[in-house]
Amino acid sequence: MTIVIGMEGSANKLGVGVLQDGKVLSNVRRTYVTPPGQGFLPRDTAEHHRQHVLSVLQEAMDEAGITPDDVDCICYTKGPGMGAPLVAVALVARTVSQLWNKPIIGVNHCIGHIEMGRMVTGSDNPVVLYVSGGNTQVIAYSQRRYRIFGETIDIAVGNCLDRFARVLKLSNDPSPGYNIEQMAKKGTQYVELPYSVKGMDVAFSGILSHVEAIAKHKLESEECTPEDLCFSLQETVFAMLVEITERAMAHCGSKEVLIVGGVGCNERLQEMMRQMASERGASVCAMDERYCIDNGAMIAQAGWEMFKTGQITKLEDTWCTQRYRTDEVEVTWRED
Repeated sequence: MTIVIGMEGSANKLGVGVLQDGKVLSNVRRTYVTPPGQGFLPRDTAEHHRQHVLSVLQEAMDEAGITPDDVDCICYTKGPGMGAPLVAVALVARTVSQLWNKPIIGVNHCIGHIEMGRMVTGSDNPVVLYVSGGNTQVIAYSQRRYRIFGETIDIAVGNCLDRFARVLKLSNDPSPGYNIEQMAKKGTQYVELPYSVKGMDVAFSGILSHVEAIAKHKLESEECTPEDLCFSLQETVFAMLVEITERAMAHCGSKEVLIVGGVGCNERLQEMMRQMASERGASVCAMDERYCIDNGAMIAQAGWEMFKTGQITKLEDTWCTQRYRTDEVEVTWRED
């Protein structure tokens, strides 16, 4: 029996999760929410995490019904992410590890999403579409690495949606992407936008600039509604993601798609992916906001996998990095 605590704080979500041999005992989360039209700055986000991390840790342990003596390992997000928030949470993880005399493991944020998705959905060897505010990648496993088949060459799809939400002054509660999704459900007119797929890669910054320009001019003249623009933006960027995912499936001969990351909660993205997959005789593995959105349990799950195979992080190596590629991690817990 192995009990692991996972601590996540790479962006505006602070999370602490407790896992026991693949079973989630608790998964507590606090979100830093800014006023409409504003993003979250690293300094302010780090301050939010510092204010709440100890209470969130205590709540997670109380909910799981454990004490420090029950814990086998402390895991934290090593990267990628925003520097100041990462450090704020890593500092607590390091301190707790030393106070409780427990081993510590630095976890790749992207690997955390993947391993949580595999555990929750039971998917075996899927092509992974990882879509969030900071990352957009199409991934498949091969020879002890998660290989990146395609990715964004500029901004992440979640960042594109979030920034357009700011243009429309949508609320950041519970998240700008969620509010874009609800607006899109009311859209009736498709406004043509650039479609930017470059081989296996995608680009979103040009689409964002274009839809921002349309919002500035056409909304004033009432040629379209904010709902139409949200609908059009979603349809365009999700079609791009489905295209490169299908191409990766064809290359790998895969019959499974696993969608992870915060944007993976989007019901329209899941619907479009299922339509593509059904035409290929494949299935889609998707999750809800409990596990798609950044959380501590996913860090605990990936850390648990690493712990089982002896991947312990030395104290002097428990630093953070804003750039930590998915394919940099040796996947010691999977067999080819």
